[in-house]
Amino acid sequence: MADRSEIEALIRAALPDAEVTITDLAGDGDHYSAHVVSGDFTGKNRVAQHKMVYAALGERMGGELHALQLSTAVPN
Repeated sequence: MADRSEIEALIRAALPDAEVTITDLAGDGDHYSAHVVSGDFTGKNRVAQHKMVYAALGERMGGELHALQLSTAVPN
């Protein structure tokens, strides 16, 4: 099972400037929400932003990390 700190570390490794907020939605270590704010998202549509986060998580998505409710944004 993935934990919040591991998910956050993986995202920060791929997007070093990211502000990452991870919430365990069900308390089971399988269902999380993530809010990621990064300058690397500038000029990219929402689908491209989400793909960047999923790429950071690699094969953990769909495996040890069953579900991720994702929201992304660029810094103000």
